[in-house]
Amino acid sequence: QVQLVESGGGLVQAGGSLRLSCAASGRIFSINAMGWYRQAPGKQRELVATITSGGTTNYADSVKGRFTISRDNAKNTVYLQMNSLKPEDTADYYCNARVFVVGRTSTWGDYWGQGTQVTVSS
Repeated sequence: QVQLVESGGGLVQAGGSLRLSCAASGRIFSINAMGWYRQAPGKQRELVATITSGGTTNYADSVKGRFTISRDNAKNTVYLQMNSLKPEDTADYYCNARVFVVGRTSTWGDYWGQGTQVTVSS
C-alpha cells in the first residue's frame, strides 16, 4: 500500500558529508511523523532523528549539531543531511513514516524503507 524508497548512502571519509533522501508513495492520504533510524552491525536499531508534519524535530544526542532532518510535504519526502561524519556513524539507515492509508479500510500505519548503507572510513 505504501512504499518508502531511500537513496543517498555510500562510502565517505571521516569529516565528510552525505545527504539521504526517502520518498513515500502509494495510497497516502496524509503523513504524520517521518524519521530516520540506523542499525550498526551487532547493535539494535536506534533513532537518529524525527520530524513532524509541522516541522518539529527531534535528534539523538549523538548526532545533534551534525545532522539535520527536513521534509517536503508536497513530495512526501524526508531528508537527512549528515555533516562531520564519524566512523561510529557507520550503519544501515532506515526511513520510517506514519501514514494514513486510504482504501477499503483507511487507517494509520507505520512503514519502513529497505535501508541504505552508510560507511564512514577513518
